[in-house]
Amino acid sequence: MINQPSSNLVSLTYIVYGLHLFSAANGVMSSAFIVTAFLTGWPSILAVIINYVKRGDTQGTYLESHFRWQIRTFWFSALWLLIATIMIVTVILIPLAWLMIVLVGAWVFYRMIRGVLVLMDEGYMPAP
Repeated sequence: MINQPSSNLVSLTYIVYGLHLFSAANGVMSSAFIVTAFLTGWPSILAVIINYVKRGDTQGTYLESHFRWQIRTFWFSALWLLIATIMIVTVILIPLAWLMIVLVGAWVFYRMIRGVLVLMDEGYMPAP
């Protein structure tokens, strides 16, 4: 049986999406890239901490899939940024690294916006 989450937990999930989106938007509005602002901005770091602290409270609800979605977005972004950094060090792959960073930034926005839209319908995010 699927449990219905509390309204406070639903609100917290919206707040976490908002924190992630705020960090990503800072990358657009500053000299930073979206993905670097997403990974290093205090709102996003705070959001992923909240994800881990409150993850147990979401078990058995549709919010569990949202928390997993948010955590995976954060860590996969970190992985792709690490790969891009290694590519930059090689010098030859700098153009490809910049393209990768831009595409990962767009991917972050897509995942956060899609998550909010699915959350509005009380839906589940796809499982990995």
